[in-house]
Amino acid sequence: MTHAEAESRGETYGLNRPTGSEPGDASGQGAVLQDSVPQDPVHEDAVLQDSDAGLYAPIIAGNYADPSIIRVGDDYYMTHSSYKLTPGLIIWHSRDLRNWRRAGAALTRYAGDVWAPDFVMHNDRFYIYYPAGGTNWVVTASNPAGPWSEPVSLGIRGIDPGHTVAPDGKRYLHMSGGAFAALSDDGLSVIGEVKQVYDGWRYPQDWVVEAYSLEGPKVTRHNGYYYLTVAVGGTAGPPTSHMAVSSRSRTPWGPWEHSPYNPIIRTWSKEEPWWSKGHASLIDTPDGEWWMVYHAYRNGYHTLGRQTLLERVEWSADGWFWAAGRGKGVNSPPQEVLLDSLNEAELALHWQCEGCAPSSRFHTGPNGLTAEGTAEGAERSPLFFMPGHERYTAQVEIAVEGDAEGRLLLHYNESAYLGIGISAKGVRHFRSFKSYAVIPTGGGRAFLRIVNDEHIVSFYFSSDGAEWFRYDKTVEVSGMHHNTLGGFQSLRIGLDVAGAGKAIFRNFSYEAEAWTAGQ
Repeated sequence: MTHAEAESRGETYGLNRPTGSEPGDASGQGAVLQDSVPQDPVHEDAVLQDSDAGLYAPIIAGNYADPSIIRVGDDYYMTHSSYKLTPGLIIWHSRDLRNWRRAGAALTRYAGDVWAPDFVMHNDRFYIYYPAGGTNWVVTASNPAGPWSEPVSLGIRGIDPGHTVAPDGKRYLHMSGGAFAALSDDGLSVIGEVKQVYDGWRYPQDWVVEAYSLEGPKVTRHNGYYYLTVAVGGTAGPPTSHMAVSSRSRTPWGPWEHSPYNPIIRTWSKEEPWWSKGHASLIDTPDGEWWMVYHAYRNGYHTLGRQTLLERVEWSADGWFWAAGRGKGVNSPPQEVLLDSLNEAELALHWQCEGCAPSSRFHTGPNGLTAEGTAEGAERSPLFFMPGHERYTAQVEIAVEGDAEGRLLLHYNESAYLGIGISAKGVRHFRSFKSYAVIPTGGGRAFLRIVNDEHIVSFYFSSDGAEWFRYDKTVEVSGMHHNTLGGFQSLRIGLDVAGAGKAIFRNFSYEAEAWTAGQ
């Protein structure tokens, strides 16, 4: 995220858990997933393999930026920026660092835009520190999958908190810009004054970057050193902007010496398959291997947002680390098929709304997912699903009552969206700035389909789910991303209803091909 900004694919992605790898308890051997967590929907093929690779790009596709990761015994947990999306701070779980599934959510209601969190395990308790609403917050849990506490305000400005613990057990937060604050012993309040303790490594002046923007501090303690890994260069803009750099000290507050391997990660050329690489967090394995997770944009696919990558790390004899994944990697998410009947007792975690809980508008039940309409132009949030592929098909069955229009859409923000809708009058295509002709279908019920083929989007409809018709309008959407529209969002699949009446949604599906571009 930037200082300026601070002022939905399947329930699993990449991500069938290997057989026999259910997590254990939260005592350090793994954490039990809560019974209240919605079960995975039906999905196929979504598994990343090749255990000898040094780079997995991505491990979580879609707009999952600013990753922060911890290990609990043999289990790994990770969370990301969630912006306005609710539930927020989705907790991801893995047993192999490559294949991940959603295990819970730390925030069940909206209370400000959430950016760049830090996931922490300290004295057998779990913490997530994050900025939102002009201050910083912390939530706690005895199990990383939840349930999580209500947020506690730390009353400190700044962004991107990074937690660390001194040898005497005292706790601290690093902040963007090199700021540093002491925490109480329970980690739930800031004590003392905020100090400046870190100035950061400087790249050469002739490098093409968006801005310096020192942010995203993450602290790793290893062999008597505190390694402070930060992001500089700006998170978007030119492809060569963002990067991760590291410095080390014998204390949490310095003095710091900069790594001779800086920048640890960076996009060096616009010809590379991943742009704006940065915001790294280090993690070790039970076998002593080291890896880092970070985010990046896929070259040519900013519409998918900043995605989570995994790269191997190696250490020098004198205690410096570098990225060691170059030359061999898995550079594609796999094929994926997800089916969601939308008739379970509660929505799965791959569904989110912006600025409100999904349950405030969308109601589950055995007959489908129901939502009341609102006036055209009124503030409301669609129900979002996060795609992560170059080519995908999204489909849903919709029935409407009254004067409502049920919609399947692609949505960047409230000023940039497009889709296909069904009403009692028939089917029509719409965009945020224009409405198109209605094709009479009769009955107020239809199967709707959106096909996104490398930014070329087509729309289809059917009365029975067997015989399909193409709407006579095709749209090119490659410009619907942050560098043109701002906001750090991605082009998400949405379900929505407008007008007086209601819509019932059933049998959503997402089918995606493995990536091909840039291979």
